Amino acid sequence: MKIAVIGAGSWGTAMAVMLGQKHDKVMLWARNEQLVKTINETRQNDCYLPGISIPKSVVCTNDLDIAVTEAQIIVLATPSRAVRDTVQKIANCMQEDAIIVTAAKGFELETNKRMSEVIADVVPAFKDRIVVLSGPNHAEEVSMEQPSATVVASSNITVAEKVQETFMMPYFRVYTNPDIVGVELGGALKNIIALGAGIIEGLGFGDNSKAALMTRGLAEIARLGTAMGADTLTFAGLSGIGDLMVTCTSRHSRNKRAGILLAQGKTVAEIESETCMVVEGIRATSAAYNLAKKYNVEMPITEQTYKVLYEGQSPREAVLDLMTRGRTQEVEEVVLDKGLWKQTKD
Repeated sequence: MKIAVIGAGSWGTAMAVMLGQKHDKVMLWARNEQLVKTINETRQNDCYLPGISIPKSVVCTNDLDIAVTEAQIIVLATPSRAVRDTVQKIANCMQEDAIIVTAAKGFELETNKRMSEVIADVVPAFKDRIVVLSGPNHAEEVSMEQPSATVVASSNITVAEKVQETFMMPYFRVYTNPDIVGVELGGALKNIIALGAGIIEGLGFGDNSKAALMTRGLAEIARLGTAMGADTLTFAGLSGIGDLMVTCTSRHSRNKRAGILLAQGKTVAEIESETCMVVEGIRATSAAYNLAKKYNVEMPITEQTYKVLYEGQSPREAVLDLMTRGRTQEVEEVVLDKGLWKQTKD
């Protein structure tokens, strides 16, 4: 079986390494010609995943046609902003029965669409052959064969199970889920909360602050998700609370690092110029802010993060605004729906 991994960043390279241990023909596409040459000659990607050996079964190329032609599974590991353009370029090279796996966690900024929606826009015939892969999967740890788990979601259980079997390794456990909306939203929205976690750390606040942020962040992720048709239970799984926990706490988290820099007074432009990796949470904040308005959903953490990123609000003022909001109930929707409170006169 031929597998194509499009994107030789840290996660794309890590997936190619893992797949190359199990399958004998893996093509890894990289835009940079020098990076292609280096990977093929040294079996290393020192720019994005230093110290990890790339199996000989993985061949790197900067030719999309060569990468995709005759591939049964095509894994998109590009930044979210490049997904539409990439699919447009490979559309005529894909086999009719190919499966498209999207590992990009974000939204298309111009349309606020999820990645599976973007792919379906470009190649509608593949709508039921799109799989979303998401979970607490830092490339650095997966590539070192540390035990990890992920979830793959698709509208087609046969397709999801084929991807499950393709990716399953002794150190990488894969679960299936039919809730493609919830899995995608969990993977994208947690990056916003991770920016907030970085801000908290950068301001010198402690564990109480971060725990409160993560808990309330999960609440607003689930609130928007259910409004968009997701299953609430999905957010208690790997692509929800699992990915949220690792992204808000890990030293590998680029979104948390970006939040720390924001707390130190860095601008978005300065942060993006200092890293060679994409900080998806910055773009996701704009999309989620617009989606919250569209679906009339309250997302205070997202709103304050948006103000910090795009309106010049200081991180410390954003925290104060969150802490001094009007009083509310922790599970307001449940309380109101089920009438759980008893009222007595003072």
